[in-house]
Amino acid sequence: MTRQEIEEQLLGLSLADKADIIQSLTKNLSTSGRGITKTPGVCGGEACIAGTRIAIWLLVEALQLGINEAQLLQDYPHITAADLVNTWAYADAHPEEITAAIFANNQVA
Repeated sequence: MTRQEIEEQLLGLSLADKADIIQSLTKNLSTSGRGITKTPGVCGGEACIAGTRIAIWLLVEALQLGINEAQLLQDYPHITAADLVNTWAYADAHPEEITAAIFANNQVA
């Protein structure tokens, strides 16, 4: 199969499938990209960077508030740029989940 044939097939996939493929490729390209996990009992079962308690919604909200990627990497020195790539891909594939999590966590006061 040629690169062009693969690209044509990828373009026909749903956004969620594209995000899953990007996440898989990122893990293969970078050993530091850990992926995204949901673990019952950890951060309320919210999607997090694998091996951490850093919720995806938290990073998305930080970005919405104007915190840039460089600052996130400085604030969370144990995550990598590959982790952020996975984070944004997951958020793009699951916008309703992320929006609901941000809303729910802002209601807790």
